[in-house]
Amino acid sequence: MTKNGNSLDQRTFDRLSRLYIIALSAIALSVIVSQILVRKYLKDQQSDSSVINVAGRQRMLSQKLTKEIVLLSTEDSIEERLLLKEKVKQTLKLWTVSHKALQNGNDSLGLPGNNSEIIKDKFEVLNQTLDSISNASQAIIEKIENIPPLSNSVFVEDVAIVKQYEGHFLDVMDEIVNQYDLEADAKVSWLRKLELFIMAFTILILLAEFRFIFWPTAKSVKTILAELLFAEQKAKKMAFDADELSISKEKSIKELRALSHAMDETLLFARISTIGNLVHMGKKFSKLFKFTKFNMTTNFAEVLSINEAEQLVIENLINKHRKKGWQGEVKGTTKDNQDIWLEMAIIPFNPTDDKSELLIIASEITTRKAAQLEIARLTKESFEEKINQQKVVSSKIIENQEKEQNRIAKDVHDGIGQMLTGLKYNLESIDIKDIDKAALKIEHLKVLTSDIIKGVRTATFNLTPPELSDHGIVPALSKLTLELGKLTAKNIVLFNKTDFNKRLDSLVEINIYRIVQEAINNAIKYADSTHILVSLSHSENILSIVIDDNGKGFDPSKVKHVKNGDGGMGMTFMRERIKYIDGRFFITSEIGKGTRVTLNIPLG
Repeated sequence: MTKNGNSLDQRTFDRLSRLYIIALSAIALSVIVSQILVRKYLKDQQSDSSVINVAGRQRMLSQKLTKEIVLLSTEDSIEERLLLKEKVKQTLKLWTVSHKALQNGNDSLGLPGNNSEIIKDKFEVLNQTLDSISNASQAIIEKIENIPPLSNSVFVEDVAIVKQYEGHFLDVMDEIVNQYDLEADAKVSWLRKLELFIMAFTILILLAEFRFIFWPTAKSVKTILAELLFAEQKAKKMAFDADELSISKEKSIKELRALSHAMDETLLFARISTIGNLVHMGKKFSKLFKFTKFNMTTNFAEVLSINEAEQLVIENLINKHRKKGWQGEVKGTTKDNQDIWLEMAIIPFNPTDDKSELLIIASEITTRKAAQLEIARLTKESFEEKINQQKVVSSKIIENQEKEQNRIAKDVHDGIGQMLTGLKYNLESIDIKDIDKAALKIEHLKVLTSDIIKGVRTATFNLTPPELSDHGIVPALSKLTLELGKLTAKNIVLFNKTDFNKRLDSLVEINIYRIVQEAINNAIKYADSTHILVSLSHSENILSIVIDDNGKGFDPSKVKHVKNGDGGMGMTFMRERIKYIDGRFFITSEIGKGTRVTLNIPLG
């Protein structure tokens, strides 16, 4: 130990802590920076994909426009010519809008519009060609709209312009698409170099941690263990020496007297004989019970109470526990008839080898005991009130459960979404030069991506759907049956017999949804059903929901008493939920003949 309590071990610990913080901060910083850069370039990659797709589509639209104009110029039927004219207008509009979006950007198409100078120059060349084709196409459309019965010869000049410029448009558009592809490949190459740099930096940090933190820590721990073993041996020797000194009779007597004096001044302390007569009573004890004079024949029970029944209880405690001791609550009564409650301990001890006594150590708990009795009285009086409040508590519990499920749905979705982003990054970073390995890895990652996406849909769908809070129970059940049918490939149908469309209390809707969801899931998981029908009907006062399946069925009498396992607990939850919303629950089933679950919920 050094000055100011700053030991060598403490300084070593502080130094290692600082090194740990620096190393971990460096790793965290590298991870954060890498994530930011990777996300940025993945976002750019996504926009590059959209740009290349739209640019490639322009070639197709150009050919489609030319084909439709040629067909229109050769069509003699006015009706067919008008139909072809509408197709030309639509194609021309999409073609020109996409062309402008590639240059200036378009949020709905996912186009950023941040083209390189090379691509801008190519678009400058291409714009004149597009204007020529567009003007010729527009002229044909206007002629047909203004004077429909024109002959085909009227369109010959405009059609020739379209054909003339189509080849140039396709050639330049090919160059633009190729340039887009080259720029996207350059970004991927840069991202690979960044990944290698970050990986090397992280490995370097880990090696530095091992060299400057883990290895020195291991040596320090080894040294400390050796010091502890030495300290243990030294402590054992000191303990032995202390035992030798403690058996000294004079020191023991002196310590006993000092302890007795301290207890006499500060505690409710007394010494009594094994038959219950006072040997010594502390000042605080004497003052509390207003007892100033006593002799060796004074009974301790008479000091604590003037009530004979209470005296008898105290005497019985002393007689019964004088060998092994006792601790508990005792009631006493002072001379002026004041009730006193004590937390009292009876401790046997031997002041000399041939003499036995009992130590009495107590603390006054009169105020606490009065509070306990008052609490007991209030608890008894408020029991019925607590029962009435139970529904309110249950309501809050269910509400909180629903909120927690929403939070879990968000967490699951976000977490798996990040996994999908990582998978996409891995796909884009595959070395396409090794075609065989790249193909195998891509196929594997595609399957994995599909599984994760399916998992996301399933996990988020099983939690509270937005349709329930936005539109009510009927749209929510419609969504439930539709999605479960898609996920499980089973025929799950919702039939609203009476066109029920009312909104109910949010907690009622939540519980109805959960019960129906549990019933359908049971039919899918345990009944091996292929067809499940959910029927709704209502009257003025009752909403009835019936879930029928053609599964293998079961014996309901064997499930009623099950308190664990999937089936038993599922039925228990359904019964508790329907009970909470004051509804009724019926289940009928027979082995080999399917199952019917009926819910009756009061309206209004």
